[in-house]
Amino acid sequence: MLNDSATQEKAGLYSAEEVSRRARARLSLELPGSAIDPAHKPRRGDHVLNPGIVDETFAAQATPAAVLIPIVPRANGAHVLLTQRATGLRRHPGQIAFPGGRIDPEDDGPLDAALREAGEEIGLERHAVTPLGFLDPYLTHSGYRILPLVAMLNPSFSLICNPDEVAEAFEVPMGFLMDDSNHRRESRMREGIERHFYSMSYRERNIWGVTAGILRNLHERLYS
Repeated sequence: MLNDSATQEKAGLYSAEEVSRRARARLSLELPGSAIDPAHKPRRGDHVLNPGIVDETFAAQATPAAVLIPIVPRANGAHVLLTQRATGLRRHPGQIAFPGGRIDPEDDGPLDAALREAGEEIGLERHAVTPLGFLDPYLTHSGYRILPLVAMLNPSFSLICNPDEVAEAFEVPMGFLMDDSNHRRESRMREGIERHFYSMSYRERNIWGVTAGILRNLHERLYS
């Protein structure tokens, strides 16, 4: 059992102030050209745990997308806001996700796309969001090149979930998500192929696949 000083030190690691400080020091809002270059295969993605599932052609044809990683300041430490996708969706129904989606031609880049999608999915207003920086691009086996934007939320933010897209929004403590002892490597058969992925089970929820992979990258960038 941790003593009081160790408990306080651990809590300090995951305070909103510390998360913000680390993100500003280690991430950037200026994306390198390779992040959006179709000819460049990202270093992060489903292919890392599954070598051979994508090739250079696959990476070049991936659809650009952006997601928001909303950090919520709480008295007991920062939390990450996640969503559970609506069960009626054609793709990935009921799975745990970040608010986000494909980058449309009308968007002014990935930051604008992430904020737009968050507004459409969970009613998050832009003035409640302070962008901190981008994680590494993440290539999915379903054909997306995702640019994850880490951002701090104003404590007074409010949400209105779009029931056509989001069943529920909920928070998970950073202290849990950034503890690599909670990061499991699992696999399952899909279309006759064994696929490997990260998984993080928090209470009754199972965070896995792309969402867990992006959270793993958040851990590596901020706490490794």
